[in-house]
Amino acid sequence: MHQYFAVFATDKPEQLALRQRIRSAHREHLRDPSPHRVVVRLGGPTLDAADGCMNGTLLVVQAASLDEVRAFLDDDPYVRAGIFERIEIRPWNWGLGNPELRS
Repeated sequence: MHQYFAVFATDKPEQLALRQRIRSAHREHLRDPSPHRVVVRLGGPTLDAADGCMNGTLLVVQAASLDEVRAFLDDDPYVRAGIFERIEIRPWNWGLGNPELRS
């Protein structure tokens, strides 16, 4: 059975130019994660409160295991480029707003 995971990734300082340069490759990876069996359900950049610039990533993914999520992230162009200072992955119970639970 697949479960959901929330991914919180925080950029290292001064990564905006690199982030913007490889953003299309990152987004392509999220849209077509093969060969990984991970489905990205929602996501987007987090923003700096002071200036609104991108400074991290928030994803909700569906996968069979935490190891599958880690392998998927290891192939992400942002991860390979070393943009992130920290990545936290948490199992998540998508209760409110989950389209699969609507009757």
